[in-house]
Amino acid sequence: MSPHSKDPLEGITLEKILNDLVACYGWEELGKELTINCFNNNPSIKSSLHFLRRTPWARKKVEQIYLDYLEARKT
Repeated sequence: MSPHSKDPLEGITLEKILNDLVACYGWEELGKELTINCFNNNPSIKSSLHFLRRTPWARKKVEQIYLDYLEARKT
């Protein structure tokens, strides 16, 4: 029997995270929360994924926003 990971992001792709956040908040709100060009100038999933995969600090912030989003959905 293998132990289960306590990481709530395990098994969730960055693309799913981004799609869920965009569906919930929209690009404009994400751009206000995290001021990066890929959210504010001609935003797209493709360009955002490209940036987030190469920029660890931005990815961590997006993941934290997603964790907050998941927590808010529980209530």
